[in-house]
Amino acid sequence: MSAATPILEVEHLSASIAGQQVVEDVSFTVPRSGVTALLGRNGVGKTSTLRGILGLIQRRGIVKFAGERIDTMQTYRIVQKGIGYVPEEREVFSKLSVAENLELAERQKNPHREFVARLFPDLVQRRDQQAGTLSGGQQQMVSVARALLNDNQLLLVDEPTKGLAPKIVNEVADALAAASKTVPILLVEQNLEVVRRLADRVVVIVGGRVAHVGDAAATLDDADLVRRLLGVHVGDSAHGGIAPARNAGEGAEGGQHA
Repeated sequence: MSAATPILEVEHLSASIAGQQVVEDVSFTVPRSGVTALLGRNGVGKTSTLRGILGLIQRRGIVKFAGERIDTMQTYRIVQKGIGYVPEEREVFSKLSVAENLELAERQKNPHREFVARLFPDLVQRRDQQAGTLSGGQQQMVSVARALLNDNQLLLVDEPTKGLAPKIVNEVADALAAASKTVPILLVEQNLEVVRRLADRVVVIVGGRVAHVGDAAATLDDADLVRRLLGVHVGDSAHGGIAPARNAGEGAEGGQHA
């Protein structure tokens, strides 16, 4: 397959939760390298787009991964194809140790344990600690580390820095920057400073539809565009404050599925 062929192609994707449509006719591609950021106000369908790609919610449309249609596959088959997922909820097995959480994620004979250990030395020190006793930031590190253990061809990463202290935000961003050198990433992120640091391209969703696709730096440097699409004044972006959806139509999926 040509290197120019996108690793992920999403065509006319629509998705619904409990009969309520939360993603409407979304189309975009993810290149075979770098970071593509999926942006939008809270509640416009970003998380639901990731879940639709993975088949975690009811969806319609075409999704191709490495040129192969996956929109009719079950989630476990999609993951086996080589898509790693870091959910917003930081799901860890709270009663198990850090080491056991990581071992459960290993799908191959030679997992990238040394790579993960270099990225997250704190997890090495806490390998025997119960995951449920970790801080939110440390649990996020576990979640990201699990996705990096295997030879995934694409990572879907949902709000990895949400609610984290600035120091932990930097550590998670460092890890994603390192990972992006070897695997393309589709990133949902509200902190625009993190987006500016990591992303090569942005896809902006408004009201469940794609409203803008472009170069990340050029988009974030356009103050009027950022304010119109995201409700953010550029001077405020360091605080990561993307506004909520402006009306009920843009926030149909609710806060849980932002």
